[in-house]
Amino acid sequence: MIERNKHSNLLEFEQYEYNLQDVAEPHLHREIYPYDEVPKTVFNHRRVPLDMPENIWITDTTFRDGQQSRAPYTAKQIVDLYKLLARLGGEKGIIRQSEFFVYTKKDRKALEECMSLGYKFPEITTWIRAKKEDFALVHDIGIKETGILVSCSDYHIFKKLNMTRRQAYDHYLGVVKDAFEAGISPRCHLEDLTRADFYGFVVPFVNELTELSRVTGIPVKIRMCDTMGYGVPFPGAALPRSVPGIVYGLHHYSDVTSEMLEWHGHNDFYMGVANAVSAWLYGASGVNCSLLGIGERTGNVPLEAMVMQYASLRGTLDGMDPTAITEIAEYFKNEMGYEIPPMTPFVGDAFNLTRAGIHADGMMKDAEIYNIFDTEKLLNRPASVSISNTSGLAGIAYWINTKYKLKEEHMVTKQDWLVVEMKKRIDELYADGRTTVMGDDELNAMVADLKGDGRCRINWFQL
Repeated sequence: MIERNKHSNLLEFEQYEYNLQDVAEPHLHREIYPYDEVPKTVFNHRRVPLDMPENIWITDTTFRDGQQSRAPYTAKQIVDLYKLLARLGGEKGIIRQSEFFVYTKKDRKALEECMSLGYKFPEITTWIRAKKEDFALVHDIGIKETGILVSCSDYHIFKKLNMTRRQAYDHYLGVVKDAFEAGISPRCHLEDLTRADFYGFVVPFVNELTELSRVTGIPVKIRMCDTMGYGVPFPGAALPRSVPGIVYGLHHYSDVTSEMLEWHGHNDFYMGVANAVSAWLYGASGVNCSLLGIGERTGNVPLEAMVMQYASLRGTLDGMDPTAITEIAEYFKNEMGYEIPPMTPFVGDAFNLTRAGIHADGMMKDAEIYNIFDTEKLLNRPASVSISNTSGLAGIAYWINTKYKLKEEHMVTKQDWLVVEMKKRIDELYADGRTTVMGDDELNAMVADLKGDGRCRINWFQL
């Protein structure tokens, strides 16, 4: 049968109709996932086209998946972070939604306070158990969309749920119908998608979801969950690990629109950001993230990373305010005592910090040489240097100029007496056995001691 594809506007063969394959034994893809070895990346050389949607966006799971891996946030912390998310996402709502729990009094209090702010974006959604009373709960609160867990790999269907594929299929469809009856738009979380039988379970199940959506007129969102971080973004990679293949397959064989497709990845193999970008490139409008990447095990896709990827792909921030990223990081550190690894991009203490003297020399000439972009403008984080015995004269001079915000006519150079004298004192400390970098307090004290010397050309008021 030949039909015109509504998405590509080309005539295509519609030869196959994928039906549920109700197998007697679980198909665990042992050739790919042997468990006692590193999972194998297999290629079948089937390439699918790049298909970037007209509109792409970010969704947030900080208050859902992000709470499953750390001490729960207080209601105040949730409200404060939600406000920062709204500022970061901007008026266009590039951060489209934020996902909440609803079970505890604290969660409901936070949700209600955030709803009372009246923000259009991020839209508040929930994640609930697949029970009728839970649908009624979120409907009464005024929530329009909720996430529902629909585990789709045989690892989960057979081993966790102790069901057959047919039983899981029928159970999930019943739950979705319950959501429809409650007037809720379901977001189906296809858990463990990258170990599932794509054509034997996933496609026929999603086909039934899209048909139910068509009949009822209620949208069904498909969240593609790379629960274990097995996904790979490589062209020509084989299913079930291929992110391009998954997105293309759900478009092409299940008629899921870009707006209804959302990627949710984990970072177990360091592929979280690359896979999320791949999902955008091949046709998913949404990528689901958490602040600082905090989430189960190795974490989710860092939301701040996808802000930067959005700007890179689109050539614009589209009204997003990335300086909020710095305030979010400071909030985590100062209000929650959360230790951000120093080398974490965009938010770590060392992400735009140089230690080598030769690099500092380059920074003295032009910060662009060693800084990824104007971090002071975009993140309110000027590039900095750490001082040790390897910093050299250039590093010390750069530290003085940036620390004290000296105007160009007052800036010190490598030849200044103050810089040379500080280097002598620092070298003596390391000659005596010091191994750690110098702290700002120590360097401030050293400057205060030396500046009174007549050979120091910098006036006190300049510092």
